Amino acid sequence: MTSLLLVLTLFLILSYGAFTWHYLANWKGVARWPRNPRMEHSLLGVLLLVQAVVVVTPLSVSGGLSLGVGHALSVMVWIMLLIYWTCSFFYKVEGLQLFMMPLAMGALAFAVAFPGRHMVSDLSNPAFVLHILVSMLAYSLFAIGALIAVLMLLLERALHHRRVSLLAKQLPPLLTLETMMFQVIAVGFLLLTVTLLTGVVFSEEVFGKAAALTHKTVFGVLSWLIFAGLLIGRRLKGWRGRVAIRWALAGFLSLMLAYVGSKVVLELILQRA
Repeated sequence: MTSLLLVLTLFLILSYGAFTWHYLANWKGVARWPRNPRMEHSLLGVLLLVQAVVVVTPLSVSGGLSLGVGHALSVMVWIMLLIYWTCSFFYKVEGLQLFMMPLAMGALAFAVAFPGRHMVSDLSNPAFVLHILVSMLAYSLFAIGALIAVLMLLLERALHHRRVSLLAKQLPPLLTLETMMFQVIAVGFLLLTVTLLTGVVFSEEVFGKAAALTHKTVFGVLSWLIFAGLLIGRRLKGWRGRVAIRWALAGFLSLMLAYVGSKVVLELILQRA
């Protein structure tokens, strides 16, 4: 990582940290500066532009794509923030920032400490590029779906125990959160299907070898089956509430074990690209 990129990354870490403190302080009712959604939205847009430079620069400078575990996670979180920022124009997505700002700060710090060594220099194969882009977008959407599921769980518990906290007052209604979660998961499921198809059916063209039964493949297919079961259960049996939340979180955990788990083992434990 060059000195300029390091400075920009540290600036982003501090900025997302300030956002985290701001939201938590307002949530607890001890903030000196009240919420200003329009200003917050504008500042986040500026941070996303700066983070785009941090994400894109390794591609333009090296002529390749860094898929190391740290850089890959920071890209995924950037896509998540971009989706959140765009959706906030059209939907009330209050509450997500309480999770996404610390997540962005942690992902960038992790990228500085453990950037990874997986560099892809040949991007001439369109099937491979499609596989990477679609998989990143799918993982980001499922991560947002998992965060919404956590918010649903918190709101459901607050309503069950009749404890209406400041956070619960700011959140959208439970049915709205549930609808958003299933919409995000449905789109993510379509993209995950494309990811698996490009990774298995076109494995020889994309990766230069036939598909193998690996840790990543097993958990990837398992997550696809879990999300398929959730969507079918929603369609045929009207699954909702805690049942839907458990399935959504189980599918996301399986997906993270497929991608992040395999990268952590290969790059950080086994020291292999």
